[in-house]
Amino acid sequence: MGYAVPNQIGRGIHMRLHARAFTISDGDKSIAFVSLDGGMGSDVLTKNVLTNVAEQLGDDSIYTYDNVGISGTHTHSGPAGFLQYILYQFTSLGYVQETMDAFVTGISNAIVEAHNNMQENVDITYSTGNQLFESNINRSPTSYLLNPADERSQYPDGDTDKNMLLLKFATPDADIAMLNWYAVHGTSLNNTNKLISGDNKGLASYFFEKEMNGAAALPGTGKFVAAFASTNLGDVSPNTAGAKCIDTGLPCDTEKSTCGGKNEMCIAFGPGTNGDMFESVKIIAENQYKHAKDLYASAKSPIAGPVDYRHTFLNMNNLPVTLEDGSTSTTCTAALGYAFAAGTTDGPGMFDFTQGTNSSSPFWNIVSGFLSKPTDEEKACQSPKPILLNTGDCEKPYAWDPASIPISIQRVGNLFILNVPGELTTMAGRRMRAQITKVLEEGGVEDPIVTIAGLSNTYTHYITTFEEYQAQRYEAASTLYGPHTLTAYMQEMTRIAKDMLEGRESTSSEAPEDLTASQIEFVPPVIEDFVGIGNHFGDVEEDAAEQYTGTDVIRVSFKASNPRNDQRLGGTFGRVEKKGDDGEYTVVFNDGDWCTKFEWKGGVGHFGKSTATIEWDVKESWGGAESGVYRICYGGEAKEITGMKKFEGCSRDFTVAA
Repeated sequence: MGYAVPNQIGRGIHMRLHARAFTISDGDKSIAFVSLDGGMGSDVLTKNVLTNVAEQLGDDSIYTYDNVGISGTHTHSGPAGFLQYILYQFTSLGYVQETMDAFVTGISNAIVEAHNNMQENVDITYSTGNQLFESNINRSPTSYLLNPADERSQYPDGDTDKNMLLLKFATPDADIAMLNWYAVHGTSLNNTNKLISGDNKGLASYFFEKEMNGAAALPGTGKFVAAFASTNLGDVSPNTAGAKCIDTGLPCDTEKSTCGGKNEMCIAFGPGTNGDMFESVKIIAENQYKHAKDLYASAKSPIAGPVDYRHTFLNMNNLPVTLEDGSTSTTCTAALGYAFAAGTTDGPGMFDFTQGTNSSSPFWNIVSGFLSKPTDEEKACQSPKPILLNTGDCEKPYAWDPASIPISIQRVGNLFILNVPGELTTMAGRRMRAQITKVLEEGGVEDPIVTIAGLSNTYTHYITTFEEYQAQRYEAASTLYGPHTLTAYMQEMTRIAKDMLEGRESTSSEAPEDLTASQIEFVPPVIEDFVGIGNHFGDVEEDAAEQYTGTDVIRVSFKASNPRNDQRLGGTFGRVEKKGDDGEYTVVFNDGDWCTKFEWKGGVGHFGKSTATIEWDVKESWGGAESGVYRICYGGEAKEITGMKKFEGCSRDFTVAA
């Protein structure tokens, strides 16, 4: 989910995804904030999570739309199919119930565990500390420069935010959690990757949790939780080597992000050697992890005071807005511009669309007109965006984009989390934080700390400033509700912030319709797994050698079943086991670890036969692998005529001289 490339079909696991939940109560009110290793929030996902949590707790009044924020880290290497609108389902063959079920289970269990594990007398402290450099760049710098010079001069960080806001949670006896926000896209892995992964933020969380829980704690276990959450990352890329023409190695055209007029040739790469995307993931993750460690050690400033929240649904179609000069205007019905189809330098689009397009094409106007032809009023509202997809008026077979969207504010003392369902650009985020900070100060809050939790509770693409919108690069073309989208969000955030300060409830539009009954699914089911006469699921196809060194990559292949039969939530398909002196084996790594990969090949095209390969990169083992005797094992569930059948298989024993 993220690149919208049809052939980017999942084929295994690089690292398992996690939901990291934080529940905070002052005895009167409670909030739950979840950082999800996933593309973004989803309104129908939130609804299903709230239902599941209420069932587990036996109470539907504790966690509701009002006080729950589910924010995606925006990894582009997570599964798709969990948003209920057509636009986000094209490249995943529609809605995917398996994805929805996995996400609901993981998020719900995380919230319930957090709720049941709440402790009294927890100190929350924070730090912002020094800035983190060489970890993000602006991928639309020419758009950023359209913002007023006097405004830009207020931000010495330049065209990306370099600050990380970090919270430390500790009891008198132990440290229990860490949560931070830093602006960077989950696009270190590019659109050729087909392994599920949390990308740089997921890996940073893995590093921090390994540090705090110990090397023996497998991913997703241990008492300490560390979340690297998303914020205003709209125009912020982790590919710090910048965009270059892949045919010549020269810089791309700055304003159009093209090479010889072609957007497909202009691609940004990270700091990894020779464009190695997995090395880039590690570098950007380590930068965030090490910076967070420093901030964690210096987090002394207390956060104390009441817990509160305000939430509202907004109908963003033609929402009245008051502009800075006092005049009035409205937002627009949702639409995407031509540059949306051009993609970004993190993941280029197709069909020769280019960024910075302020004019339309008769051919594509005819093509898009078959879906919905925009009216003259809609064209004028979205100007200078040339409308490619008039999604706000597309209702067949069901809605293409949301109209009713959620925003909320979660308060913990002088900390205010703004849950926004989109990707704000750097300056858009700065404006929103500055305005809400001013409102809070004028309302009597001392030293307010304001952060933006991006991609929360649903998804509405991008949010640029009015000035950036004029350039119609990718982010502007993907700003659904027109040039005054940011103004509308700021206006409504200000409204509910004042409601909170003045102790009144916030008015709300209708919640979005649940379209579950209308969803179309084209992903075919697993019909049957086949292993061949005389063979068994879990049999080794290619075994390990007898001896390895600490720099080797070890691969073992097995006769496999389709992993969709049982996703093994909270478990693993592959594991590395170490043999003890007593002859017993202990799991030291699994398919959630950075040092392993689980790859699956097969399916219908191979008559139901498939192969699973478990890879262990010894040198990438957390803390270094100890010398000793090991084996690699694989387990799954096969679908046969007689029903489901669990199985296990292991390689020969082999030695590693670390």
